[in-house]
Formats: sequence, C-alpha cells, structure tokens
Amino acid sequence: MAFAVAHVRGGGDRGEPWYLAGKLAHKANSFHDFLAARDALVEHGISDGERIAAYGASAGGLLVGASLNLAPQAFCAAVLDVPFVDVLRTMENPDLPLTTAEYTEWGNPADVAARRRIADYSPLDNLAAAPYPALFLQGSWHDTRVPYWEPAKLYARLTELGSARGPVLLRSDMAAGHGGASGRFKAWHDGARQDAFILWALGLADQEA
Repeated sequence: MAFAVAHVRGGGDRGEPWYLAGKLAHKANSFHDFLAARDALVEHGISDGERIAAYGASAGGLLVGASLNLAPQAFCAAVLDVPFVDVLRTMENPDLPLTTAEYTEWGNPADVAARRRIADYSPLDNLAAAPYPALFLQGSWHDTRVPYWEPAKLYARLTELGSARGPVLLRSDMAAGHGGASGRFKAWHDGARQDAFILWALGLADQEA
C-alpha cells in the first residue's frame, strides 16, 4: 500500500501565501485541494480509485469531513480522529476555550457573511443521505479543543441517515485528551486500532506480512 500526505492550501507547507489561500473566505480551497490530491493518485497510477482511505485529525477531521460531503464516493473509508466537525455551533459559543482565538482562522459567525461561509462547509451541517464510506470516528472525553460531542453528534446523524456504504463506528476514549491516550504503548494501541480499520477497508487485513 502507499501513504500520501496532501499539502492543501490553508496549511503552512508552502509559505504564507499558501496558508492565506485556504483560510476565512478561501477555506473551500482546502477541500478541493484534498480531493484533487486524491484524484492525482489515481491519474498517476499510484492507487486504485476504489481503494483509497482518508485520515484527518482535529482540523484535519474538518478537512476530511467536508471533502466527504462534497464527494462521498471518493474514498472507501475514512478515519476522523478528534474531528472538528461542528464548526458553526462551536464558533457561535465564545465560552469554549478556543472559539474567540480562532475567529481569525474561520471567522466570527456574528458577521452574517462569515456565518454563511462556515455553514456552507461545516461537516455536520452539510450531511445528506449520501453514500458515505465506512467511517471510524474517535473522540476524547477530556478534549478541551474539540469536545467529545462533536464526533458523537456526527455519528448520531450518520446513523440516523443510514446511507453509508459501510459501517460507521464511534470510539470515545474516556481517559484521553486532544492528543489521544498518554503513554507510549496506549498511543501505539490507538494507532494500531485505526490502522487495522484502514487495512480492513482496503481488503488487506487478512494478508500475511
């Protein structure tokens, strides 16, 4: 199997202009870049279009979640780890620890134009009865950055819609924070669990090493 990292606009990988081209009013560029990176893997013969899995954590979970809403059949599976998927309601709540500090990244929904932009891509607000791939969602009870209820709400809504092509799984770690379980071996267990899901989704779980 191959592993690829998509350096989408909104990240700092290619300097300040690259970052600015994927924030605030330009946030949608991040999602289209992610899907373009996925398509490039197929076009260059690196991957089979039917066997590509996506992974995103925290704001990367927003990236993957929004991309799945745009193209639910682009991936056979996705892992969303402590995913920031309830963007609109989080940004509307200034009592949460990071909300006001993040206005410069996403916008302040008190502004009508900013609220409309956020609502247009917030993963939870754009779910539909679409053929989503198999999903593994993970949240942490002690997460002060992305509260545990965000992946839980996503799981509840997807289960209600019942349109996914594979299982939709939720794991809530009752002892972890935003960075996952503490301790080297617990972190390895978390990674192995996610890897096992991806290998299963790619049809590689039963193959010998």
